[in-house]
Amino acid sequence: MRFSEDIYLEAEQILSSFAFKSCFEVEQDCTSYQFLGPEGCVTIELVDKSTNTYSVYFPTAGFYLWSATGLGFMVRMAVTVRIALGSWSQYLELALQHSEQWLVAGPLFDITAEPEGAVAAIHLPHFISLQGEVNVSWFLVAHFKDEGMILEQPAWVEPFYAVLENPSFSLMGILLRIAKGTRLSVPITCTTLIYYHPHPEDIKFHLYLVPSDVFLTKAIDDEEDRFHGVRLQTSPPIEPLNFGSYYIVSNSAHLEIIPQELKLTYRNPGEVQPFSKFYAGLMKEPIQLEITEKKHGTLVWKTIVKPVDIQLGAGAAPPPFSGASFVKEHHRELKARMGDVNGVLDDLQDSKVITENEKELVVQEKTQQRKNETLLSMVEKKGYTALELFFRSLCKWDPYLVAYLRQQPL
Repeated sequence: MRFSEDIYLEAEQILSSFAFKSCFEVEQDCTSYQFLGPEGCVTIELVDKSTNTYSVYFPTAGFYLWSATGLGFMVRMAVTVRIALGSWSQYLELALQHSEQWLVAGPLFDITAEPEGAVAAIHLPHFISLQGEVNVSWFLVAHFKDEGMILEQPAWVEPFYAVLENPSFSLMGILLRIAKGTRLSVPITCTTLIYYHPHPEDIKFHLYLVPSDVFLTKAIDDEEDRFHGVRLQTSPPIEPLNFGSYYIVSNSAHLEIIPQELKLTYRNPGEVQPFSKFYAGLMKEPIQLEITEKKHGTLVWKTIVKPVDIQLGAGAAPPPFSGASFVKEHHRELKARMGDVNGVLDDLQDSKVITENEKELVVQEKTQQRKNETLLSMVEKKGYTALELFFRSLCKWDPYLVAYLRQQPL
């Protein structure tokens, strides 16, 4: 049975309302270990760190979103949900995972809910980009039960998550099934992670290129922390990258990088993740890092690491969050990734940031990227307040994109 329209609208209103509130009151935003709910933030209990098992109690009916992970629940009544992280490799043959017909598309969760039937729908996160040739009919929810793997079609698929209605809980996650003989590169949203290891004479860097899976990032954070690695803040690649493709890492200082070539694949959290390593001596000059796609030589990502970044990472408090700064910092990513901006345009017109004529200029652009670029340039010229209002509206209409770009770690 499909969601009633009223229940669906309630989920959207709650999601938008609290994303909107979190943008207005950043200092009161829910932490990485809390769900956004109809009455505020609901704390998640870490039951077992070794198995990444969490427990959370939702006190009333409504929609609850774990924004740090993209996992969401629409519940009919008060319910206790237990969430553990599973490993695809234990249940899905490695050859099947990496075949051309099947791809792991997101985290694997072991979920239970008490009482049964309390959850009306679940949002399961995925990192497949819906751009290009990807068909939403390829998305399947895999349940691993005593009788084996059972596949279920989600009710619908959105960027960053798929919705399963009236779910029966088990060990579950999203797979992408591609028809045999289909030859295409599947685009996925990715994250670049840079860690430095301080040393009086020779600073070492580790660079990872991985699918955008918050649990995968957390596992890498934990592993790097064991060896005193410090993560530097970076933006993800602007465009989706292709699963299974090879990417070349280079730098402006002509430092030796080992290995220079990385293959974009999925490995379970807890498994050894591939990374590139290089040494930068005393780090007296900035270093520009680049990643290019091997086959066509296309630049897909770059950043600059300055000596001051190392000093800040060593102990200074991070700067306070600003929506205006967020928009400026992520201009290129927003231009490439924003979808339907009609809701944002309405908000900006209502708040008198843009006029009716300016709104029409955006609407009349022929491509989505041109609409995004025109809108961003228009708002940036109007100053700080306009950027703040734009950011708050973006949170309201596309909270998953904002959460992805903010990359809040667990």
